[in-house]
Amino acid sequence: MTPAIAAGGSGEAARGESAAVTLSLEGGYRFRADFGDGFETLLMDEPPPLGQGDGPNASRVLAAAVGNCLSASLLYCLRRSHIDVVSLTTEVYVSPERNERGRLRIPSVQVRLTPVLADGSEERASRCLAIFEDYCVVTASVRGGIDVTVDVAAPPGPSRAGIARSHADAGPSGKHIGSDGIDTTEPTE
Repeated sequence: MTPAIAAGGSGEAARGESAAVTLSLEGGYRFRADFGDGFETLLMDEPPPLGQGDGPNASRVLAAAVGNCLSASLLYCLRRSHIDVVSLTTEVYVSPERNERGRLRIPSVQVRLTPVLADGSEERASRCLAIFEDYCVVTASVRGGIDVTVDVAAPPGPSRAGIARSHADAGPSGKHIGSDGIDTTEPTE
């Protein structure tokens, strides 16, 4: 048991503190996740036929964790740069696949963030688009074993065309592959 769990503390990962979640079996494959500190609990369940699908399964919670962390990182950078964010929508896709032993694994996560910024701020957002992934603790950790592709999309409309930028971590090669499959790695000198 880690010291944080033994002490009953949770803390904030953003400040480098430990975080603890307690899972309690409620029946079948349903678990209640208790995040402590007065947060709402989360009912998790496996989809049928194993469970009843009464809540998200671990794959969906992983997707939510990656998406939330990237969203918060981008939002933080934009706000620190005094850029008005009108809205931000993030979609995360995970598709479990069977490995060579027939076990389900999540080989990749695809994330699409669609920020809507105040008119005229798209050019100022370019610095944030270049660095925000580096500050996402969850995504950086997950990338140790799962390919994570991140795409920041321009919302519909000609005034937002300047914000679109695709980038991804294709693994140890260091190449950045956009959602269209094109290598967008910037050359280094």
